[in-house]
Parts: sequence; C-alpha cells; structure tokens
Amino acid sequence: MKYTTLPNTDIKVSKICLGTMTWGKQNTETEAHEQMDYALEQGVNFFDTAEMYPVPASAETYGETERIIGNWLKKTGNRNKVVLASKIAGGGAYTAHIRNDGFSKRAIIEAIENSLQRLQTDYIDLYQLHWPLRGVNCFGVRDYPYKTTHKEAENHLEILESLNDFIKQGKIKHIGLSNETPWGTMLYIKTAEIYNLPKPVTIQNSYSIIHRSYEYGMSEVSLRENIGLLAYSPLAFGVLSGKYIGGKKPENSRIIKFPRLNRYSSKESEKAVIAYQKIAKKHGISLPQMALAYVNQLPFVTSNIIGATNMEQLKENINSINIELTNEILNEIEEVHKIIPNPAP
Repeated sequence: MKYTTLPNTDIKVSKICLGTMTWGKQNTETEAHEQMDYALEQGVNFFDTAEMYPVPASAETYGETERIIGNWLKKTGNRNKVVLASKIAGGGAYTAHIRNDGFSKRAIIEAIENSLQRLQTDYIDLYQLHWPLRGVNCFGVRDYPYKTTHKEAENHLEILESLNDFIKQGKIKHIGLSNETPWGTMLYIKTAEIYNLPKPVTIQNSYSIIHRSYEYGMSEVSLRENIGLLAYSPLAFGVLSGKYIGGKKPENSRIIKFPRLNRYSSKESEKAVIAYQKIAKKHGISLPQMALAYVNQLPFVTSNIIGATNMEQLKENINSINIELTNEILNEIEEVHKIIPNPAP
C-alpha cells in the first residue's frame, strides 16, 4: 500500500480509501465485515462513510452503514488502526426523512452525536459536509443551474463555528467538504482564515477518466490551497468495468438495481469506455485497474475511494495501487480524452 497524509495534518492515510455506501442494502453486515477485514490486511487504513448511507437513501435504512461499521469496530477493537471519515447529509427530497434544517448548529450537533453513537467511537477523524445546501452542478448536473438557483449561500461562519466546537471537544479531528465548487471551497477557506477557525483539509468530489470536470477549477484550488481530493466514483458506478457495454444488464449490478443511478451511463460514455478498454487490453491490464491507477497518480488526489459489492472486485480495486501507468499509457488516455472529453456529467 502507498500512503499520504491528510493535508495540513500528521494523519497518515492509505492512497486507497474503502468506500462503504453499499453496506446495508447491496451488502450484508457479514459481507461488510469481511471487506473491512481484508482491506485492513492489505494496508487500507482509511474508511469513508456517511450518516445517510446506504444508498439510495431511505428512512428504513438510514444510518445502517454506520451501525455496521460500529459493530465491526467493537468486535475487532481496531478503532486505533483506522482513519474514519463520515458526513452530515445535505438537504433535499431524498433526505427529508433525516432532517430539514440543513447545516444549522442544531443539525450539526444532532448529526455528529448520532454518528458517534452508531459508530461506537469517541471521535471521527474527518467530518465532512456531504453536499452544499445551495444549488450547484453536481450529482449529474453538468452546468451551473443559474436559472433555477435562488437559495442564498450557506452560513459558512456558523457552520465552521459549530464544527469547531466539536473539534475543541475532541469529537472530530478535522473537517472536509464534499460535492463543492471552487467558489464554495474558497469561501470556507477565506472565512476560516478571517475568524481563525479550522480550514477544510479535504474535498470529496467525483472523479474518473470519464468525469474529469474537477480539473476545470477545483484542481488548482487543491494544489494552491493544499486541500486534497478524495475522489469518489472513480469507476463511475461500475461503468468503467466495461460490464454494461452493448446494453448488457448484469444481474444485481448497481445501475440495474437502481436505475436512477445512471448519470455516468450516456452513449458518449460508452464510446469512451470502449476506447479506454482497448488501451487497457493492449497493455495487459484490466480496465478497472487502469482507471483506478490513473486517479491514484494525480498530484491533487489525497486518496481514491473505491467500493465493491463482492470480494473479487475489492481485491482487484485495491491491487490498482500496484499498477504503474507508463507514459505511453497516459498519453493514450489523454488522446481519448481530447476526442471524448468528460462524457459523463
């Protein structure tokens, strides 16, 4: 395994982070515990979760993923071996069963205390805001929705002050953002500097070889402000496994089970996937490992969040850390990107 540190901290994290959003819906608790056991054995010490998991979110399964992780931590006694990240849910129709007051001080208190209880731990290493409360271009929205966005921006000062109260108590160590924009990220950084409050150390946004819009503005923010990307959906909900090419519908696959999770599945995406698959085959590596290895080597990426619904996938994904892409492969990837740039919104 390769390691880095969370920016501006001394916390060492594996370059591969174990994502957990299928646990409690697509995966049983037993399967989730097996995944955590194996990942830790392979040197993966960074686990990412959220209060709303598993997805798709529902009132019936709310908090189930955190409870599964908490049971594993209690059973194994491995809390000191794991860097644990979680998130407070943003607003929206599909999280109305959680709460409806956004990132108010009351909401933050409730979210953190409940997560700590479910996770059966005294502290969370990295606590993140899952998505902005204002309208932004994420979750399959390619362009800024300026025609329909009327919400005022979040109260960044109140949010940072509320999170800082938990840092002072030792209940969270550091804070991060997720699904944020350059403007929102810089406002959090600026507010923290003005009021001497903790700065976000990471941002968790989607990134894959078919969805590289992070490079439009956020990559510069990452490098100049030292806020590391935790890349999620690096295989684009499994699209970059190639298993959906030609209209295939693998049984129990995520997009087939949950059709609304299809934002990476455009016709242009399939064209790009076919082109990337040819590159991988030419060089004797699997497409998923090539796609993950590409993300692993980016200078603005702190950790690459992989997820799997079975052990075979998990082993292949973790092993991507051992794949070194040659300049020839990287150049061939860029040639495809020039022809079919960011086909997935």
